[in-house]
Amino acid sequence: MSNMAAAALADSAARNLERALMASGHDRPEVDRCPICFDLIELPVKNQSKINVCCLKRVCNGCILAARRRGMNGRCPFCRTAIPADDAFTLALVNKRVHKKDADAIKVLGEQYYFGLRGLTKDVPRAIELWTEAAELGSLDAHYELGNSYYHGHGVEEDMPGGVHHLQQAAVQGHVESRHMLGAVEYDNGNYELAVQHWMISAKMGDEYSLNEIKEMFMEGHATKAQYANALLGYRDAVEEMKSPQREEAKRLGV
Repeated sequence: MSNMAAAALADSAARNLERALMASGHDRPEVDRCPICFDLIELPVKNQSKINVCCLKRVCNGCILAARRRGMNGRCPFCRTAIPADDAFTLALVNKRVHKKDADAIKVLGEQYYFGLRGLTKDVPRAIELWTEAAELGSLDAHYELGNSYYHGHGVEEDMPGGVHHLQQAAVQGHVESRHMLGAVEYDNGNYELAVQHWMISAKMGDEYSLNEIKEMFMEGHATKAQYANALLGYRDAVEEMKSPQREEAKRLGV
């Protein structure tokens, strides 16, 4: 195959991937729903919910508040198991699930090694190894962590194409943070139209950071007024859909 033919083939593959990325991943994954109220958890998910190691189910703050009011302090709101009181017991529960090839548990264990939590010595190579396994088992969060680490060279040798690949794998399945970061990647590369398209998708899923980026792009002349208005409307609809009286009360009380 000639160099020209190879370049044309690569260009065609890139365009096909771009079309697939823009056509898919407009809905958040089911794992982003609270397993108790079944509503999508507000963004950022980590600020609006909590995950317990007993069952590794992420429960929204509204349902956590409701459980506490029913006297379930110190117990998981979902499986009602007593929440571990020390790091050793916590790691034991996580490792039990890791041995069963639970993608979420493997991702969580990788996080402990990456930051040196729960009494573990910080070990970034081990974290990357665990996240890679979790990603292969289907963890979108693990794909995001790998994408972020490789793209920026955080704790690993910088590999921008490899990082983007992981972000794409997650974004095409509705992972909001990965979609937002792909927009940032395109912006850094001067591909403003693609950046806006990515941020439009994540803004309409309720991501305020993406909405703000589109606003900035509009002010800079890289996005149209119609695009910003469309993103704002979609963002408001998504946020409204995720609201509930319990969640609003949890915010007020700082749960």
